[in-house]
Amino acid sequence: MGKTKELSKAVRDSILDLHKALMGYKTISKKLGEKETIVGEIILKWKKYRTIINRPRSGAPCKILPHGVRLIMRKVRDQPRTTREELVNDLKAVGTTVTKQNIGNTLRRKILKSCSAHKILLFKKAHVQAHLKFAREHPNYSEKVWRKVLWSDETNIEFFGINKTRRVWRERNADYDPKNTIAIVKH
Repeated sequence: MGKTKELSKAVRDSILDLHKALMGYKTISKKLGEKETIVGEIILKWKKYRTIINRPRSGAPCKILPHGVRLIMRKVRDQPRTTREELVNDLKAVGTTVTKQNIGNTLRRKILKSCSAHKILLFKKAHVQAHLKFAREHPNYSEKVWRKVLWSDETNIEFFGINKTRRVWRERNADYDPKNTIAIVKH
């Protein structure tokens, strides 16, 4: 859950003064226009800690500053096949030392997921035009008949470059974005 808006010191002091004047939560909340739960939390904080200021949040501070997060996101959006090691080196050049785990956590926090890149046939414009022409010539085909159609350029045999699984950082439903796919060709 995100951080909520905090009350000013003057409002907190007035809540405490009204409480010391033996007013109830409901009366204080109506008088100041704040929620009863907020009034109750401030009073309980006073009873427990003898202070009304907010205490520091638990947990370690983020290692990657907002500027570094923007740098990472810009690089990953431009080149989804960027590895965590490359991102660590980029941040090291800027002056921030982090681990690969920190990078992965940051990217997942920004709704990016490390997925295998889909292998898609590399179609030339002529192939696409031929597919469209055939589809327009046969508008009455049912889905059952279309499944039986075998396109002559669908035999995927050879990969470009390295023949191994490559991973990309992508958002949900961006599977077939050309930046997130690997082109393959037939022999």
